[in-house]
Amino acid sequence: MNTTILESSAALGEKGGNLAAQIIREAIATKGQANVILATGTSQFETLQTLIASEGIDWSKVVMFHLDEYIGLPLSHPASFRKYLLERFLAKVPPLKASYLIDGEGDPSAECTRLGTLISQHPIDVALVGIGENGHLAFNDPPADFDTEQPYIVVDLDEQCRTQQMNEGWFATMNDVPRQAISMSVKQIMKSANIICSVPELRKAKAVKDCLENEISNLFPASILRQHPQCELLLEPESASLLTTLG
Repeated sequence: MNTTILESSAALGEKGGNLAAQIIREAIATKGQANVILATGTSQFETLQTLIASEGIDWSKVVMFHLDEYIGLPLSHPASFRKYLLERFLAKVPPLKASYLIDGEGDPSAECTRLGTLISQHPIDVALVGIGENGHLAFNDPPADFDTEQPYIVVDLDEQCRTQQMNEGWFATMNDVPRQAISMSVKQIMKSANIICSVPELRKAKAVKDCLENEISNLFPASILRQHPQCELLLEPESASLLTTLG
């Protein structure tokens, strides 16, 4: 893993988006297709804006998966990650070859099986991810399952994770925040050829410190990224403010 501290959240997003665009263009040039994973949430705003504006990407040769979705949340809800990607990404680029969004409104087990079959046929070229305030990777809250071979799993959301979603303004009260989600598993994320992890804001500083300076452990789920040979961790001064070392 390579760690870079940018001067601002805007610069972090620009760096992440440009890195992703470069990987996508290279994958299309060499393989005729790029398979990508997109994250959602406030940490991805600038990254996705930069990626959307990038030139030279033939979007008709891009296949997209995404990381996670709440169980039981309708597409119309402001917090729906399907809604986020439909409005903030898919509506702003030409039609993709395919986009596989997680449907959390039906049978979760069947949806995990459907998506698992699809992603097993599409080796991922680049995954855009973030780190939660509790250190989660996707919705793999601590203690995360580092061992499951299933590409998508049903997970319980812990209180810190649910509080973060409320505090970010996606839900009015804690009672409104779903207690379960469908999440891409840690092992599936780690199978990506490249990972770009964007982490802005002071509220993520403790999770960043745990990721980099604690042991690699499922109690600090994002710490597993240190084992990935092509992971770019992008920080800015606030999210990096508690670090005493880099590694």
